[in-house]
Amino acid sequence: MSDCIFCKIVEGTAPCYKIYEDEYALAFLDISKDCYGHTLVVPKKHFKNVLDCDELYLSKTIEAVKKVANHYVNNCGFKGVNILNASGEEAQQSVFHLHFHILPRKDKNEYDGFPKLNGTDVDFDTQYNHLKM
Repeated sequence: MSDCIFCKIVEGTAPCYKIYEDEYALAFLDISKDCYGHTLVVPKKHFKNVLDCDELYLSKTIEAVKKVANHYVNNCGFKGVNILNASGEEAQQSVFHLHFHILPRKDKNEYDGFPKLNGTDVDFDTQYNHLKM
């Protein structure tokens, strides 16, 4: 897609700090610099989000997420990672090219890597009956 910033990065027409690349996925530092090592992993083919991504690219992208996360823990001194994804505008997706955030962590008190949730009063039976496949 010509107007997608992540497609431009994949094509090499927009710059990035490339961390990892293979035939299916690309990992690069997030421009926000909101935490040290914040990395985005994207499929090299345009998909809006997890919901429309084909199985091959989704699995290959997740494999790249795992490789980068293991590298950060095994070789870069981090003790863990948060892996985040937003699929859909209602889920706060802001760039509509599938991407996963890797937030490397050295200390559990560094920052809050997950969104604050408000809880629910809906009982488990109701949730289960609505959500089961």
